[in-house]
Amino acid sequence: MKKSFGAKPFVYPQPVLIVASFGEDGSVDAMNVAYGGVVNSNRLQINIGVRHKTSDNIKVKKAFTVSIADAKHVEAADYLGIVSGHDEPDKIKKAGLHVVKSEYVDAPVIEEFPITLECRVEEINQYDKTLRIVAEIVNVLVDDSVLGEGDVIDTDKLEAISLAPSSHKYVKIGGDVADAFSCGKVLDK
Repeated sequence: MKKSFGAKPFVYPQPVLIVASFGEDGSVDAMNVAYGGVVNSNRLQINIGVRHKTSDNIKVKKAFTVSIADAKHVEAADYLGIVSGHDEPDKIKKAGLHVVKSEYVDAPVIEEFPITLECRVEEINQYDKTLRIVAEIVNVLVDDSVLGEGDVIDTDKLEAISLAPSSHKYVKIGGDVADAFSCGKVLDK
């Protein structure tokens, strides 16, 4: 029997995305974004509140980076989500993180996170107090430490974290279950 929970964002896994941007003055900001994902092969969408410093920065710079949070940096990732850049201008430093400028877009790359998508804004729409931002992924940076044989991302090495929305816990993602676009062929008889 299934229990009804009403309209809840219970999508599993829910990625923990760290969105980083530059302000007009060159200051660095980053935030933990709960709502976002891939919209097609080279586009992604994030949804963030209009009151965030990151929202202001993205509107001006039309660029940002998205890092995949990992278990090794869970405290820093969480800190970026619970502290506002409006209130704490040094939150990147306080989180123990370091940035370099992206080679492809006008946005910072956080060095500690193993995967970073460099994005150029294509569309910004406001719905009530939320911005829906669609961006082109112009480059992806992957640290060698999470690559396996054949330069494939090894999920066990990556230890990406996901938000479990019903319990408000971060969980690790890892381990292969089956070969995608292949395992279902056993049912085609």
